[in-house]
Amino acid sequence: MSRTPRASRTAVLVCQGRAAADGLIAPGRFADPTALPLLRPDEREAVQWVRDGVPPRTWQQRLDYETVRASAELMALRTIAIDDAIRAHPSPQLVILGAGLDGRAWRMPELAGVTVFEVDQPASQQDKRDRAVDLPGDPPRFVPVHFGRDRLAETLAAHGHRADVATTWLWEGVVPYLTKAAVAGTVAELAACSAPGSRLVVNFQSPAVSTTLGRVVARLLTASTGRASVWANEPWRSTWTPAAMAALLTRHGFHVTRAANLLDTARALGLPVPRARSLRHSQVTVADRA
Repeated sequence: MSRTPRASRTAVLVCQGRAAADGLIAPGRFADPTALPLLRPDEREAVQWVRDGVPPRTWQQRLDYETVRASAELMALRTIAIDDAIRAHPSPQLVILGAGLDGRAWRMPELAGVTVFEVDQPASQQDKRDRAVDLPGDPPRFVPVHFGRDRLAETLAAHGHRADVATTWLWEGVVPYLTKAAVAGTVAELAACSAPGSRLVVNFQSPAVSTTLGRVVARLLTASTGRASVWANEPWRSTWTPAAMAALLTRHGFHVTRAANLLDTARALGLPVPRARSLRHSQVTVADRA
């Protein structure tokens, strides 16, 4: 019997990172006022420790502090890189794949008049809807999808997506949790319903022994507190070199127009890079449909 997926815990960590970074990391270039309202009271505690810059004394709290602090550094840069790619190529439709607790539909004025679709597995999506009830403005169109079972294009079409109209596809923080076959299959589905002028913004991890070891250590440290790791039920299943990702996208009719890692983004912004190795292996590739 298959287990019913539960709401994503990594989505909460990503949101905590954005909330901790809001207005503090790269001020003037990064802000996310939707992040804190999307968190529950107990999830906000570690965010406030990071924003105050005062590490707590107990081991369990200190581990939460360091985890959210590392997430904040990564999420600010990742968000800047992706938001810039969205702004630079306006489309009538935006589809966010594996949306988690993404707040773009509410916080980006550039999306006024754009039809925003959020695709996610039903449990995570219901959790998001419960959390977002007090956010002002128009919500996205929620598209519940059982990944690996539902046909993405057909489900999107049933919710109003038009394959004959240009679409910006945002695939952030999802690829590592999919097998290579699942990634390739998803790209094929996106290509099949991407009109000329569409854009795909995909975030993925390049292979790195240090990153893999870091996640193992993080899980062991969390276990030392008697809790399960946030990644316990959401392991990484694939990494991609930029060349391999570009080759996959090219095979399906996308032309890569930009490929950079988050270390490049940090340096371009003149920001300090305390975790250069981690940033170097987090990639953002932008590809357009001719």
